[in-house]
Amino acid sequence: MNIILASGSPRRRELLEMLGLENFIIQPARGEENAEPSLSPDELVCSLSRAKALEVAALHGSGDIVIAADTIVWHEGRVFGKPKNAEDAKNMLVSLSGRTHEVYTGVTVIQNGVIDTQAECTRVHFRELSDAEIDAYIKTGEPMDKAGAYGAQDMAALFVEKIEGEFYTVVGLPMCRLGQMLQRFGVSIGYDHA
Repeated sequence: MNIILASGSPRRRELLEMLGLENFIIQPARGEENAEPSLSPDELVCSLSRAKALEVAALHGSGDIVIAADTIVWHEGRVFGKPKNAEDAKNMLVSLSGRTHEVYTGVTVIQNGVIDTQAECTRVHFRELSDAEIDAYIKTGEPMDKAGAYGAQDMAALFVEKIEGEFYTVVGLPMCRLGQMLQRFGVSIGYDHA
């Protein structure tokens, strides 16, 4: 049995390693992320993570375990995915400045045709950001591959006043929930290795 992470995210790879999983395969899903506009934020991330997991699972044996995730920022009734360019990143960060938004991460685990898909939501409170701070942050390039144009685990930690919910949901993989899901699939994690 192999464990496959259907993501190229270095953050998700590090989080799986934190769980004590060492010899997993990284195989990012390649399909288009087509969001159904009528879906709620939690339904959306579940749908996207499930599609990624199914795509990658089709390439492997049924006994293998595939883990996939998708993260969005939800603010004022809109999805903030990865920014298209620096201007898009700035618009997102200006909109989030001094406000509270939600981060949704959907995670799917598949093995032997059994599919478990769940979502987690965390509320993030940003302090007021100056234009100079936003511009300097965008120049680092960090916002460009992150939903909502920021990484709370990186330099944008300076923007976050408070988090309500699991921090790792914001990073892109809800660890508590994923750990419980993997245990139900019989995967030995973290303290189980001791």
